[in-house]
Amino acid sequence: MRSARIAACLLALSLPIAAHAQAQVAFGGLKHDSTLPVEISADQLQVDQSDGSATFSGNVQIGQGEMRLSAGKVRVEYVTGTDTTGEISRLLASDGVTLVNGAEAAEAREAVYTISSGVIVMTGDVILTQGQNALSSEKLTVNLQAGTGTMDGRVKSIIQTGAD
Repeated sequence: MRSARIAACLLALSLPIAAHAQAQVAFGGLKHDSTLPVEISADQLQVDQSDGSATFSGNVQIGQGEMRLSAGKVRVEYVTGTDTTGEISRLLASDGVTLVNGAEAAEAREAVYTISSGVIVMTGDVILTQGQNALSSEKLTVNLQAGTGTMDGRVKSIIQTGAD
Protein backbone atom coordinates (compact mmCIF):
# COMPACT_ATOMS: atom_id res chain seq x y z
CA MET A 1 0.00 0.00 0.00
CA ARG A 2 2.84 2.37 0.90
CA SER A 3 4.57 1.77 -2.47
CA ALA A 4 1.33 2.57 -4.32
CA ARG A 5 0.98 5.76 -2.27
CA ILE A 6 4.58 6.74 -3.00
CA ALA A 7 4.12 6.05 -6.74
CA ALA A 8 0.98 8.21 -6.79
CA CYS A 9 2.78 10.99 -4.96
CA LEU A 10 5.79 10.85 -7.30
CA LEU A 11 3.41 11.11 -10.21
CA ALA A 12 1.74 14.08 -8.50
CA LEU A 13 5.11 15.74 -8.11
CA SER A 14 6.12 15.20 -11.72
CA LEU A 15 2.80 16.16 -13.35
CA PRO A 16 1.38 19.46 -12.10
CA ILE A 17 -2.27 18.64 -12.74
CA ALA A 18 -3.55 21.46 -10.55
CA ALA A 19 -1.44 24.13 -8.94
CA HIS A 20 -2.66 26.77 -6.50
CA ALA A 21 -1.05 28.97 -3.91
CA GLN A 22 -3.56 27.56 -1.42
CA ALA A 23 -6.10 24.74 -1.48
CA GLN A 24 -8.93 23.95 0.93
CA VAL A 25 -9.29 20.24 1.64
CA ALA A 26 -12.07 18.31 3.39
CA PHE A 27 -10.83 16.08 6.19
CA GLY A 28 -13.87 14.05 7.18
CA GLY A 29 -11.66 11.17 8.30
CA LEU A 30 -9.39 13.50 10.24
CA LYS A 31 -12.18 15.03 12.31
CA HIS A 32 -11.13 14.18 15.80
CA ASP A 33 -11.67 14.89 19.50
CA SER A 34 -8.43 16.53 20.71
CA THR A 35 -9.54 16.27 24.37
CA LEU A 36 -8.93 12.49 24.40
CA PRO A 37 -5.88 11.19 26.32
CA VAL A 38 -2.54 11.07 24.46
CA GLU A 39 -0.54 7.82 24.57
CA ILE A 40 3.16 7.90 23.63
CA SER A 41 5.69 5.11 23.16
CA ALA A 42 9.31 5.43 22.03
CA ASP A 43 12.75 3.85 22.30
CA GLN A 44 14.09 6.64 24.50
CA LEU A 45 12.86 9.47 26.75
CA GLN A 46 14.80 12.53 27.92
CA VAL A 47 13.30 14.99 30.40
CA ASP A 48 14.49 18.60 30.62
CA GLN A 49 13.85 19.82 34.18
CA SER A 50 14.75 23.42 33.29
CA ASP A 51 11.74 23.91 31.04
CA GLY A 52 9.64 20.87 32.00
CA SER A 53 9.64 19.37 28.50
CA ALA A 54 10.11 15.76 27.48
CA THR A 55 11.69 14.48 24.26
CA PHE A 56 10.79 11.05 22.96
CA SER A 57 13.07 9.60 20.27
CA GLY A 58 13.39 6.48 18.20
CA ASN A 59 10.29 4.96 16.61
CA VAL A 60 7.91 7.36 18.38
CA GLN A 61 4.27 6.26 18.20
CA ILE A 62 1.49 8.55 19.46
CA GLY A 63 -2.15 7.60 19.74
CA GLN A 64 -5.13 9.78 20.57
CA GLY A 65 -8.44 8.06 19.97
CA GLU A 66 -8.39 6.69 16.41
CA MET A 67 -5.65 9.10 15.29
CA ARG A 68 -2.04 7.88 15.04
CA LEU A 69 1.09 9.97 14.62
CA SER A 70 4.57 8.51 14.17
CA ALA A 71 7.94 10.27 13.94
CA GLY A 72 11.62 9.86 14.66
CA LYS A 73 11.49 12.41 17.47
CA VAL A 74 8.75 14.23 19.39
CA ARG A 75 9.22 17.02 21.93
CA VAL A 76 6.33 17.33 24.39
CA GLU A 77 5.72 20.77 25.87
CA TYR A 78 3.45 21.04 28.89
CA VAL A 79 1.02 23.78 29.91
CA THR A 80 2.52 25.97 32.60
CA GLY A 81 0.56 27.01 35.67
CA THR A 82 -0.49 25.62 39.02
CA ASP A 83 -3.70 23.86 37.99
CA THR A 84 -2.38 22.25 34.79
CA THR A 85 0.22 19.74 36.02
CA GLY A 86 0.85 17.14 33.32
CA GLU A 87 -1.39 18.75 30.70
CA ILE A 88 0.21 18.70 27.24
CA SER A 89 0.34 21.99 25.38
CA ARG A 90 2.09 21.03 22.12
CA LEU A 91 3.73 18.11 20.39
CA LEU A 92 6.63 19.01 18.08
CA ALA A 93 7.36 16.05 15.79
CA SER A 94 10.36 15.77 13.46
CA ASP A 95 12.52 13.31 11.52
CA GLY A 96 9.73 12.11 9.23
CA VAL A 97 6.15 12.44 10.44
CA THR A 98 3.15 10.32 9.45
CA LEU A 99 -0.39 11.21 10.56
CA VAL A 100 -3.11 8.60 10.00
CA ASN A 101 -6.81 8.72 10.80
CA GLY A 102 -9.22 6.42 8.99
CA ALA A 103 -8.52 6.20 5.26
CA GLU A 104 -6.59 9.50 5.24
CA ALA A 105 -2.86 9.80 5.78
CA ALA A 106 -0.39 12.69 5.62
CA GLU A 107 3.40 12.63 5.61
CA ALA A 108 5.83 15.51 6.17
CA ARG A 109 9.27 16.30 7.57
CA GLU A 110 7.90 18.07 10.66
CA ALA A 111 4.63 18.73 12.46
CA VAL A 112 3.40 20.83 15.39
CA TYR A 113 0.21 19.70 17.13
CA THR A 114 -1.34 22.31 19.44
CA ILE A 115 -3.62 20.24 21.65
CA SER A 116 -5.94 23.00 22.95
CA SER A 117 -6.90 24.23 19.47
CA GLY A 118 -6.82 20.82 17.80
CA VAL A 119 -4.62 22.19 15.00
CA ILE A 120 -1.75 20.30 13.38
CA VAL A 121 0.65 22.16 11.08
CA MET A 122 2.73 19.84 8.90
CA THR A 123 5.65 21.26 6.91
CA GLY A 124 8.25 20.06 4.43
CA ASP A 125 7.41 17.87 1.44
CA VAL A 126 3.84 17.23 2.57
CA ILE A 127 1.99 14.37 0.92
CA LEU A 128 -1.69 13.78 1.69
CA THR A 129 -3.57 10.70 0.52
CA GLN A 130 -7.34 10.38 0.69
CA GLY A 131 -8.25 6.96 -0.68
CA GLN A 132 -6.69 6.86 -4.18
CA ASN A 133 -6.37 10.65 -4.42
CA ALA A 134 -3.08 12.34 -3.57
CA LEU A 135 -2.06 15.94 -2.93
CA SER A 136 1.34 17.46 -2.23
CA SER A 137 2.53 20.86 -0.97
CA GLU A 138 4.99 22.46 1.43
CA LYS A 139 2.52 23.06 4.27
CA LEU A 140 -0.68 21.42 5.50
CA THR A 141 -2.74 22.92 8.33
CA VAL A 142 -5.36 20.54 9.72
CA ASN A 143 -8.13 21.62 12.10
CA LEU A 144 -9.07 18.32 13.74
CA GLN A 145 -12.14 19.72 15.50
CA ALA A 146 -13.68 21.06 12.29
CA GLY A 147 -12.39 18.29 10.03
CA THR A 148 -10.90 20.80 7.56
CA GLY A 149 -7.48 21.53 6.17
CA THR A 150 -5.55 23.99 4.07
CA MET A 151 -2.58 23.20 1.86
CA ASP A 152 -0.18 26.08 1.16
CA GLY A 153 2.67 26.42 -1.29
CA ARG A 154 2.85 24.78 -4.68
CA VAL A 155 -0.11 22.39 -4.48
CA LYS A 156 -0.19 19.44 -6.86
CA SER A 157 -2.89 16.81 -7.00
CA ILE A 158 -3.98 13.54 -8.53
CA ILE A 159 -7.72 13.03 -8.37
CA GLN A 160 -9.16 9.72 -9.54
CA THR A 161 -12.21 10.14 -11.76
CA GLY A 162 -13.49 6.61 -11.32
CA ALA A 163 -12.57 5.59 -14.89
CA ASP A 164 -10.36 2.52 -15.30
